[in-house]
Amino acid sequence: MTRGIVLAIDQGTTGTTALALDRSGRVRARGYAELPQHFPRPGWVEHDPEEIWASVARAARAALARVGRAPLAAIGVTNQRETTVLWDRASGRPAGRAIVWQDRRTAARCAALRRAGLEAEVRRRTGLVLDPYFSATKLEWRLRHDRSLAARARRGALAFGTVDSWLLWRLTGGAVHATDPTNASRTLLFDLRRRRWDDGLLEAFGVPRAMLPEVRPSSGVFGVTRGAGFVPDGVPVAGVAGDQQAALFGQGCVAPGQSKNTYGTGCFLLLHTGDRAVRSRAGLLTTVACDARGGPAYALEGSVFVAGAALQWLRDGLGVLRHAAESEALARSVPDAGGVTFVPAFVGLGAPWWRPDVRGAVFGLTRGTTRAHLVRAALESLALQSRDLVEAMERDAGRRVRALRVDGGATANGFLMQHQADLLGVPVVRPRVVETTALGAGLLAGLAVGFWGSHADADRAREVERVFRPARGAAWRRAEIARWREAVGRLIGAGRT
Repeated sequence: MTRGIVLAIDQGTTGTTALALDRSGRVRARGYAELPQHFPRPGWVEHDPEEIWASVARAARAALARVGRAPLAAIGVTNQRETTVLWDRASGRPAGRAIVWQDRRTAARCAALRRAGLEAEVRRRTGLVLDPYFSATKLEWRLRHDRSLAARARRGALAFGTVDSWLLWRLTGGAVHATDPTNASRTLLFDLRRRRWDDGLLEAFGVPRAMLPEVRPSSGVFGVTRGAGFVPDGVPVAGVAGDQQAALFGQGCVAPGQSKNTYGTGCFLLLHTGDRAVRSRAGLLTTVACDARGGPAYALEGSVFVAGAALQWLRDGLGVLRHAAESEALARSVPDAGGVTFVPAFVGLGAPWWRPDVRGAVFGLTRGTTRAHLVRAALESLALQSRDLVEAMERDAGRRVRALRVDGGATANGFLMQHQADLLGVPVVRPRVVETTALGAGLLAGLAVGFWGSHADADRAREVERVFRPARGAAWRRAEIARWREAVGRLIGAGRT
């Protein structure tokens, strides 16, 4: 199949992007729609599932309107992971708002499970840690706080899914309740090595098996569209992957040792480990990824909870920025951050620290501190947090990262990319298409229906736009890292009091 387009849907935390990809891998059109955020209590983050669906419809319509009558060969879906959605099987109506991956309401429950000695066994089975980030304690919380939901779940009347499952359900008119291994591996309910739901974990979290989606390969036909409204009926939905695994695939990182970092709301660094599930000793996660054909493989992952969200806070919370795009010019307007170190732990620290109890802080403020210093410190924090992840990953994998592929909206910031290369001491490679999350979903779908014949055919969509090479010496790098580690250490120490 050589004609037409593939529609790639990337449903993210703050909005939905849709790309129309042609046979050469070129982005023919884009659409984007913002997603409202709901914060009912401190530390709680929620989305309305109907608003998620509406954002997908708006973004897809915008992209498809620009390609005219080009036939639609397939649809690929990628999604914010861990976000927990419940809906009624009969009516398709959501059972309340979705609990977002950033939500921290189950921190006390995770701490209690750790004190009970369950962490080691959970990690052995799932490759994950006991943290509110993941889906299981969110789902447990919903079922415990609404007994009517628990009863419906036991009867099989209630469906659970991460956002991909919710979108599959809506795209197929309720015909398909499924997920893929990359998303399933982020729930704390999935046996990583056997790649199936784990009965012991389901019992531990009080989750009835009847509410779970079927786990199917990431690249393959899940079903066909029916009644979606913004696409015709009968289009195969043929690729599904969690956003970070989709970005890894979109970057062409399908062999052991290849790595990428996505700079979005958070930062997510993945290192492909092939068919070997590497157990981390440095605070990283082991997760399911994709091989060259979209089949299951493994990766190490480190997550920074707040990255681009720090710039959003400077813009929306403090009014320091009018728009994120001006951050580069402001950062370059000062020679350094003026002694300011910003640790944006608004929802705790992720890998390799895993401290959900600490909160963000800014150190080193003086009367001479300007908004330019704050903005530069925020951008530096993205690169410094990512540097921590790379170092931990190198220890676990026993190999040096020789280059870092990057994607996500913040990669347009040349200051940030150069600072990242300087802190790592290795080249940072920026692709022509920085929306590699959506690209990866599209490639998985296109491969499944023969739109692309092989992984090599898809490589044409993965052109490099620029390589940022280190320009600073080792002494400067050591000083910057020491300053950062001191600030993080002070924050963690304060969290223990």
